[in-house]
Amino acid sequence: MDQLRVLLIDDEEELVTTMVERLGYRGITAEYALDGYEGLAKIRTQAYHAIVLDLKLPGLEGTEVLRQIVHQYPDIPVLLITGHGSPIDPVDPKPEGVYDYLMKPVKIDLLVQRIREAVGQK
Repeated sequence: MDQLRVLLIDDEEELVTTMVERLGYRGITAEYALDGYEGLAKIRTQAYHAIVLDLKLPGLEGTEVLRQIVHQYPDIPVLLITGHGSPIDPVDPKPEGVYDYLMKPVKIDLLVQRIREAVGQK
């Protein structure tokens, strides 16, 4: 497989720019989008091995972005990241199309591990 390409969709710019940099140090090419519309536009024009999606987004909610990704790109695994007060409870079954979900702040090594598992790399 070519170098992993991941898209992070999260409105916290400082967080995602840091994550992009840190993923790069670990051999993963990452890009980011600051809202759901931008994220979906990037998915239409670039190939990604995985998507890391925040549920709380301005404009188009993360749940709607997830629905569209699952419908239009069912082969791309999605990892949800969420902060305190999320509508998802870790003991509930994962929504359709979601490989895993992680609580913020996300530890970078755990994120890398989950991304690699989601795309079938160990």
